[in-house]
Amino acid sequence: MRRWRGGCEGRRLNGRGERILPRVDPHRLAEERSLALHRVVLARIEGGDPSVLERARTNVRSMLAEGRAPHYARAWERLLDGPASRLREVLVADTEEARALRQATPFAGVVGPRERWEIWRRVRERAGS
Repeated sequence: MRRWRGGCEGRRLNGRGERILPRVDPHRLAEERSLALHRVVLARIEGGDPSVLERARTNVRSMLAEGRAPHYARAWERLLDGPASRLREVLVADTEEARALRQATPFAGVVGPRERWEIWRRVRERAGS
């Protein structure tokens, strides 16, 4: 049974006195994770790493060839071929369009598993504080 305990600290504890992280909207948490990952992607692009855009273009071609999320794949293709400023903007924008595009990102594989898990951990901790 989960219940509030303790006085002035305002910590949420279970029946054994162990701290419980606050419930976080899983959809919002996923959006925050995606945004954090795309900030890393943007930093690598701005740092001049050519492999980031190469991987994205390869992934877009695969998405189109396999018929995966063709609407989003074409939108990413236009962004990758268009002005770099527009791509940078969409990577980290807090708009409905940008959030939707990030759900079908062509930047899969740019951030390795260990770094990705570290980003996820930090986002979860921020969301729970």
